[in-house]
Order: sequence, then C-alpha cells, then structure tokens
Amino acid sequence: MKYLDEYRDRAAAQKLVRRISEVVTRPWVLMEVCGGQTHSIVRYGIDRLLPEKVELVHGPGCPVCVTSLEMIDRAHAIASRPDVIFTSFGDMLRVPGSRGDLLGLRSRGVDLRVVYSPLDALRIARENPTKKVVFFGIGFETTAPANAMAVYQARREGLANFSMLVSHVLVPPSIAAILQTAGNRVQAFLGPGHVCAITGFREYRALAAHYKVPIVITGFEPVDLLRGILMTVEQLEAGRAEVENAYERTVPPDGNPAARALIYEVFEVIDRKWRGVGSIPKSGFKLRHEYRAHDAERLFEVDAIATEESGRCISGQVLRGLKKPCDCPAFGKDCTPRTPLGATMVSAEGACAAYYQYGRYLEGVS
Repeated sequence: MKYLDEYRDRAAAQKLVRRISEVVTRPWVLMEVCGGQTHSIVRYGIDRLLPEKVELVHGPGCPVCVTSLEMIDRAHAIASRPDVIFTSFGDMLRVPGSRGDLLGLRSRGVDLRVVYSPLDALRIARENPTKKVVFFGIGFETTAPANAMAVYQARREGLANFSMLVSHVLVPPSIAAILQTAGNRVQAFLGPGHVCAITGFREYRALAAHYKVPIVITGFEPVDLLRGILMTVEQLEAGRAEVENAYERTVPPDGNPAARALIYEVFEVIDRKWRGVGSIPKSGFKLRHEYRAHDAERLFEVDAIATEESGRCISGQVLRGLKKPCDCPAFGKDCTPRTPLGATMVSAEGACAAYYQYGRYLEGVS
C-alpha cells in the first residue's frame, strides 16, 4: 500500500539496524511512550533486532491501562443505576475494577453500550430523553478533542441528560514522573507521534533540557521506530539531550492549533491518579466550571469509593519501565487476556497483552 509499505520495507529496516549497531558503544535504556508503539515493537520483534547494548522498556502509553482503579469503580457505580445508559469504547469493558468489570455488569442487565465515538453517545442521549446517558471519556491528548467536542455540543444543544465521566491523562507529566521514580533506568524516550499530532512537541523541550534526556518523536511502523531509535542513540552517544522529530509527515511543531483550542475551551488541567503509578501533578483534564452540568463525577457524587487492587499484578512496575511482562510470575498463567489481573493485559495496547498475543509467554516452555 502506497505510503505504508515503504515504512515496512525490510531492506530499509535492516539498514537502520546496521547503522544502530555501528553507532552504539555503550549500554542504553530507551522507553517508547505510546502503547501503539509497544504493540508494533513486539509484533515485528524490533526489540530483538537491536544490538544487546540497546534495551527497550515499555512506558505508560496505554490510556486504558493507566485509568485509575478509582475511576473504573466510579464507572461501575454510575453504570449500575437503573436511570443510566452508560456508554464506552469497547476496550474499557474488560478492565478489572475492584469487583469485576463492566462487561460483567452488562451480563447482569445493566444498560451499557459500546460506542465508536463520543458523538454516538450524544445521539443516544437525544433518542432517550428520559434516561441519563454517560460517556466514559478516557485517553491521552489524542482523544481529548473528540471528547471535548461532545461536551461542547451537548452544552450548545442544551442536552441536559448527557454527561461525561472524564479520566483524561497527559503525557509530558508522566515522563517527568518516570524520570523521578526511584530506581529509574530510562535514559531517553521515543515520543508519542499521535499525541504530538495534536499538541505539537514544543513542550517536550523543557523536559529534555531539565532532565537531560533525548526525546525523539516517533511513528508506529518498523522503519519509523528504527529511525527514531537511531536518532535517540546518536544523541546519547554524542552527549546531547534534545527534542527531535522523526515523524515529520504527521507531526508539525505546533500540532493542531484548532484541536488544542477546543480542548482548553472545555477542559482544565488537574492532578490525576494513574493506575499502578499513583498521583501525578497536573497530569490530567477535568471539565471546566462552565461545563459542570455535564460532569458525571459531580452529578452522581461518586467520590467516596473504596478500592481493592490485585496484590499479584506488577503492571505498575511495567508501566514505569522497571520490569517487563515476563518478569511477572502470573504472566501467561493466571493472568491472560481471558483472565486479566491488571489493565496491561486487557487493552491491545498494553505491554502484557502484546507480549501474550505474540507468544512470548511460551518462551522457555518445553
């Protein structure tokens, strides 16, 4: 396929691998930020093509994986109400909360509907004026414009029966949190291409300068990723710490100004708790005061909920790059996509799910 095959070209990929091997002289640990990048790395075995001195660890770039347990439990509490139609993207349905998942609620008769856009939830609200329709708004900056548009449109239409349970998280503060983690090993980052298509990459420059780490904005195909890795290793070997863009065909320096304007019209920045990581300052969005009539957390008063996380799941350490899925004793045994202990095994973008899908749980099994 034109514009795609060239980024999966075997010869081009092999050339980049050879160049990385020529450049690297010391051990380096790189983290890819985006879950889509993790999936591609494992799918194509990119981490195994690299010289031993270059190690890839996997970051918190899966929005399903980092949605806090408290927020999942709030979703359960709201969805269980008889006057509610709860709407969500499908990958949230099997994320384990303290007492099961949303799919289990639907099997018990809860009116829970999978949608493909927050605008679908608006349509459901128009069609069901006697019901309270709630959309579970999760994601990084990538999905924030569409979610902001839904709330903006609901207010414009006076659609009083539509609200959003907002659990948006932001990438730059998570990078800072990883670098501040005790025992951190990460020395450079492959930046999130799709997020930067919205936000641009100027704000990453302060991170690179302050923490003295290279950040290379990278795409998702094998050649994209290998080029980003090469540029990152070249910086590390030269002692540089800059932001570079290896995804020029998609990411301009300032991203999408119209999308950013809509985001900040509807949302404001707050501290946000990340599953397996903890609270990160100024790392999330909530609805602005002007849009409080569509804020599900306020409307349903679901703050005081006791949570209980699995004591066997190490997804928090995986998300911070401290461990890999295969380091977990439960991986591929008690924890599988059918019986997940943690969110990193549920989402297709989760590191544990990617390792499982491509058979790494079978390694060492006779």
